[in-house]
Amino acid sequence: MKTFFGGVFMNKDELRREGILYPIKLEYYKIKDLKSKNDIFGVEIVKTEYLNEEVKVERASIDKLTNDENIENSILSILKRNEVTPISLKDVIQDLAKC
Repeated sequence: MKTFFGGVFMNKDELRREGILYPIKLEYYKIKDLKSKNDIFGVEIVKTEYLNEEVKVERASIDKLTNDENIENSILSILKRNEVTPISLKDVIQDLAKC
């Protein structure tokens, strides 16, 4: 089961500094494995780029991340606050696991 956690449009000024002149939306989702006997939670990030007439969508997820929903919420808050994109999701999760 996938549930919306939160979303954010990336900072326009930072995008412009990188030469990106179109909006980018990031959405963060909670994933719960309903097939498992125990609670198993994961996360998903969806990035939507609005390029003039074209919409480009990229996504990444990690299904079996934790069995604690509070940890899942904490991770999602960190991802959202730092505007983590799908391409860097696995690296950020690995860095968080080291803490």
